[in-house]
Amino acid sequence: MAALMLQGTGSDVGKSVLVAGLCRAFSNRGLSVRPFKPQNMSNNAAVTGDSGEIGRAQATQALACRVAPSVDMNPVLLKPQGDRTSQLIVRGQVRGILAAARWREGRVGLLPEILDSFARLSDACDLVIVEGAGSPAEINLRDADIANMGFARAADVPVILVGDIDRGGVIASIVGTRAVIDPADAAMIRGFLVNKFRGDPVLFDDGYRAIETLSGWRGYGVVPWLADAVRLPSEDAVILERPVRSGARAVRIACPITPRIANFDDLDPLRLEPGIELIMVPPGTPIPDVDMIILAGSKATIKDLAFLRAQGWDVDILAHHRRGKSIVGLCGGYQMLGRSIADPHGIEGEATTVAGLGLLEIDTRLAITKTLVQVQGMAQGARFEGFEMHMGATTGEGLGRPFGHRADGSAEGAISADGLVAGSYVHGLFALAEQRAVWLARIGVDAVGPDHAVSVDTALDAIAATLERQLDLDAMLALAQQAGRSAANGAGHG
Repeated sequence: MAALMLQGTGSDVGKSVLVAGLCRAFSNRGLSVRPFKPQNMSNNAAVTGDSGEIGRAQATQALACRVAPSVDMNPVLLKPQGDRTSQLIVRGQVRGILAAARWREGRVGLLPEILDSFARLSDACDLVIVEGAGSPAEINLRDADIANMGFARAADVPVILVGDIDRGGVIASIVGTRAVIDPADAAMIRGFLVNKFRGDPVLFDDGYRAIETLSGWRGYGVVPWLADAVRLPSEDAVILERPVRSGARAVRIACPITPRIANFDDLDPLRLEPGIELIMVPPGTPIPDVDMIILAGSKATIKDLAFLRAQGWDVDILAHHRRGKSIVGLCGGYQMLGRSIADPHGIEGEATTVAGLGLLEIDTRLAITKTLVQVQGMAQGARFEGFEMHMGATTGEGLGRPFGHRADGSAEGAISADGLVAGSYVHGLFALAEQRAVWLARIGVDAVGPDHAVSVDTALDAIAATLERQLDLDAMLALAQQAGRSAANGAGHG
């Protein structure tokens, strides 16, 4: 077993992209590689072939390894749903609802299951690339940590620390990490790399040497700004805190950003279409006059619907419909478009029933059992494929007008009688080029992009090629293999 872990000096320093790039780079060298993240927190997730769910980043990293994603790649997933609570997913399945105050006490008990998943992955491949979460410098969380040093020390996996030069202060962030963490934790860190450098890396030579001198760690290289990373699915909602339009274009699609928006990467294939301007609408901003409105998924549908109304977005959506323009709802957004949403079990809080937007003749009843299934089928004369991930069942006469049918013959989604409003539980609905073309034709755009998986795969190859040039991958691999041999020798003497 050989393994290497990337930890960061903070959140959003680019760990997920770097792990994906390293997975593809080492896979290109002929190694059998697997990604691993002990604990993740994200409302962007993917369904595995064994009907479990993991963080979207790990599913992308599995694609980078050219293998199918499995629940062992992300054994603990937290999905925030409001009121300081999160849904706890362990090995792909819902384990319960966890309050923030209980998390610090309960997570240490999950470490054995995390180590079991790591061991299974390790036994199945040549190399495991592990991604940390947040930063090891969060020493206030260290006593019960299972995401960074708590895992690294338990599994005896060497760490490379990633610093983000684009946000500034990279020398202080790397050297400062060494200064504040426990010496035994610092001993697990064998080096660093600097990420997101814009310009000529030679300009940072003096800073690079200063980090080596002050930290005592060796550098493994400087990674330039990876423009191709924009084509990878985003997992971290931090990207929504700095929404960027894709350029002034004739046809516009808007998606309001609710507090618990989930699987907003469903919109990535649209964002990459050159004929589309995708506008992610932040709170406090009205939905502009656009050609299509998309309501994305939600981890707390009733709460997000209330937020949508508080923002006045319901008025914007209904006005958009009166103007004869298209509206699409995905998963939680699909539920919002109906007549009612009932939560008899209090899954999102208190048991309640609320009115929906009333644009589809459907009613949804939230359920304790979670649907997790990969699906494919035909809709509007074109193929679709993706997955369902929701807690609830939808009924109503609107289902008599499905937008398509799954491979098993069952109906999928609903379309309003006037044809303007459509909803579906399928995540990844726009991923296949032929299905995306049908939806864009409704608003007068010719789709020109490839299947989204092809775009992602091309981006992974480009990122891997850059890492081959800029990082000392031979030394990184040697570090991982040396640690693996040491662990094997230790196990043999136990």
